[in-house]
Amino acid sequence: MIFEDTEAFLAALPPLQAIAGLDLGTVTIGVAVSDTFLSVATPLETIRRRKFTEDAAALRLVLDKRRIGGLVLGLPRNMDGSEGPRCQSTRAFARNIDRLDGFDLALTFWDERLSTVAAERALLEADTSRKRRAEVIDHVAAAYILQGALDRMAVLRRNKDRA
Repeated sequence: MIFEDTEAFLAALPPLQAIAGLDLGTVTIGVAVSDTFLSVATPLETIRRRKFTEDAAALRLVLDKRRIGGLVLGLPRNMDGSEGPRCQSTRAFARNIDRLDGFDLALTFWDERLSTVAAERALLEADTSRKRRAEVIDHVAAAYILQGALDRMAVLRRNKDRA
């Protein structure tokens, strides 16, 4: 099921299961995963895109192996906050994933503006070679996306505990 609201997404997640973050590009899908306590995002791998059925199969292998309970997809909004063609493509990907048999996961979106820039900056600061940066940039960006969502969920959990 697709949730526009992070709080509703959090409520729908199964207990003690990790979630995954995706950075959807036209050529690759960066994948990052959280721990089961939903506190830390870790870059995992980059899937080379082919066609949707192959992309979904590759993604399913990763999600099943890690027992993933939900997906956070980076939503590539324009700098002014509006949604363009890339957002439409991401939302279509989410709808297609949601319709697949056996993909009974909660899905949500996270604003990914400048996530690739932040990932690139972090890799440059780590003195990563140009070749290595090209290999890992997508799943490092996915980790930035996922970590943003995890941080928001931590705030929501703290606020709920206080109430």
